[in-house]
Amino acid sequence: MELLKVNGQVNVKKLAINVLVPVVGGSIVGALANRDSQEKYAKLKKPSFSPPPWVFPTVWTTLYAMVGIAKYRADEKAQLHDNRVKTNISYDVQLGLNFLWSFLFFKWGLRGTALVEMAFLLAAVTFTAYEFNKHDKIAGALMVPYIGWVAFALGLNYSIVKLNAQ
Repeated sequence: MELLKVNGQVNVKKLAINVLVPVVGGSIVGALANRDSQEKYAKLKKPSFSPPPWVFPTVWTTLYAMVGIAKYRADEKAQLHDNRVKTNISYDVQLGLNFLWSFLFFKWGLRGTALVEMAFLLAAVTFTAYEFNKHDKIAGALMVPYIGWVAFALGLNYSIVKLNAQ
């Protein structure tokens, strides 16, 4: 598949690591953060645009795979320019913020804090996409759905906070 080739080659090991870190990491975080929280979440007032619960793991798994491919492509291209530090830091920060949000919102019930954190996440994801795009246009483009979903999730988080304010 051409999408996976960088300079005509696929480094299968690096690709697998870059895809598995967010996919498996997201699954583990989801399992830990969402444990015993489904009942609480079901009781929250949600806006009319809130998707059914099955949508979230489906979308996140797809996005994590896309983000992993983007990271792989950006890393491979940046390696040629010996300029991976800023790209890797921005990627690590956004992934850490992404994983933290689940604990804030679900595990600890800090929905307002999660909202503020998600605004930082959106900025970090956008900056990461910008950095990726400098090295590889396809990597930058692969980040666009992630930006869109985080923006949507920010609106959803805001609405849930407003609807459930006491």
